[in-house]
Amino acid sequence: MCRQSATVCLVKLPALSGCSGLSLAERLVRLPDPRHRRGRRHPFVAVLLIASSAVMAGARSYAAIGQWARSAPQEALSRLGARLLISLNVRVAPSAATIRRIIAAVCPGGLADLTGSDPAGAESVAADDKSARGSRHGEVPAAHLLAAMTSDGRTLTQLRVPDKTNEITCFAALLAPFKPGWW
Repeated sequence: MCRQSATVCLVKLPALSGCSGLSLAERLVRLPDPRHRRGRRHPFVAVLLIASSAVMAGARSYAAIGQWARSAPQEALSRLGARLLISLNVRVAPSAATIRRIIAAVCPGGLADLTGSDPAGAESVAADDKSARGSRHGEVPAAHLLAAMTSDGRTLTQLRVPDKTNEITCFAALLAPFKPGWW
């Protein structure tokens, strides 16, 4: 996973070809599930769709995402693919803790590539780095991310910069999934 280095993250990227006409759910299916097989209760894509729907609705924290998921109507949870309790015929939303664990384990480079834009037709591409807010835990430093964006503000890709290095060493790896002809 991308928690160790940017190289590992980019090796596990899903195929980028053929993603341009797909819906968000169809793109997220291509992302590998980072969880162990044992103990999975909620579908991986459903958790990501619920989280993205909550953020689109204005949620700014994991607690707000969990609150949105708990109060979402059954029809919305059904469309997003939430887990079904067959005995009660009720859709169950994941908790805020489950959402937080899954989002923290997802490869940010693969997720950014699947949900990002195609650089074709862009006038220019810019790179920017940020430390992810709230990602520092005890002695573990905050996640340092490097992203590529087009001149009109569309995100192309993103990867985590390995600890004890800087973003300059990862710049070539950031642009590696794209054709060398456009840059």
